[in-house]
Amino acid sequence: MFAGIVAAVGRIASAEPHGDGLRLRIEAGGLGLEDVKVGDSICLAGICHTVVARSAVAFDVDTSRATLAVTAGLAAGREVNLEKSLRLADRIDGHLVSGHVDGVGTVTAFEELGGSARLEIEAPADLARYIARKGSIAVDGVSLTVNAVAGARFEVNVIPHTRAVTTLGALAAGARVNLEVDMIARYVERLAAFDTADE
Repeated sequence: MFAGIVAAVGRIASAEPHGDGLRLRIEAGGLGLEDVKVGDSICLAGICHTVVARSAVAFDVDTSRATLAVTAGLAAGREVNLEKSLRLADRIDGHLVSGHVDGVGTVTAFEELGGSARLEIEAPADLARYIARKGSIAVDGVSLTVNAVAGARFEVNVIPHTRAVTTLGALAAGARVNLEVDMIARYVERLAAFDTADE
């Protein structure tokens, strides 16, 4: 479990074929690895991965073909947002994020607002019903508040701090981003489906 509060920006140093997917080596940047061990979870670009090896400055993860088919941004050379998994005593400054990407959205606008930016994204049609104004969403692992929704498109504001410490500041129209909707919305829909079936 994560909070969507990026701790560091790393870089995918290599992406080599491994099994039915890839083994990624991630240069950790400012993410301290002293307390990271094999088997721990780290969220990269919004996707939960298990550490399979590590050094003082980098760690390896395996990603499956199934994951690659429903996510974006895992190519060698790409910068990625990094977050270690939460501990029970940690503060949750963002929102609860599972690291299970729901779909890939497309950036339709990235408009400067004097330091901040208005980021507009078109979500896959089947995810649109889960996105609500003033609700939470994770974009490439970054916890954000939805400011407006119109059909499958939604807007968020990216403040200067977030632009500086995540990969979101480099986005432009046409970029593909990993989206995870608020997990509460999914559970509410599931519960409502059971209530309807009982009627």
